[in-house]
Amino acid sequence: MDELNRLNEKEFKNQKKFPMVLLLDNIRSMHNTGSIFRTADAFRIEKILLCGITACPPKREIEKTALGATKSVEWKYFDKTADAVTELKKQNYIIAAIEQVENSVSLQSFQPQKDNKYAVVFGNEVKGVQENVLELCNHFLEIPQFGTKHSFNVSVTAGIVVWDFYSKLLPAI
Repeated sequence: MDELNRLNEKEFKNQKKFPMVLLLDNIRSMHNTGSIFRTADAFRIEKILLCGITACPPKREIEKTALGATKSVEWKYFDKTADAVTELKKQNYIIAAIEQVENSVSLQSFQPQKDNKYAVVFGNEVKGVQENVLELCNHFLEIPQFGTKHSFNVSVTAGIVVWDFYSKLLPAI
């Protein structure tokens, strides 16, 4: 780790975070949850909100893919995703759901603004983002796809979305 010039856990916690919150709306797979924690650590995401049936650390299945990121990345649990979204809106976050809906826009055409704080909602692997949560969102983003499948794995989706936001806002940070 020294050769890679990586932060230790204490240094990580003291670093400025990327102004983004990830909301996991009823994620079934603990491996997906762990993978999202690892992505959040890699990009120094502000925090993760675990909602509904999404499992909370410590769990062996989460740690298998998180590789310790549950200790570095701040997280909080909410029984209802809508409550998490409501709390973030009170803190002036812009809420974007990653979902294939009628009014969605392509992720590549969405331009986040440097002075805004964003929270991104990732839905259940089968059912997607809950309807009552979609009603609370400011934006609906969709990743273009060109194959036979209609969706990505949720942890892959999180990686794509976080990288997209990060790459568009990096000069501003």
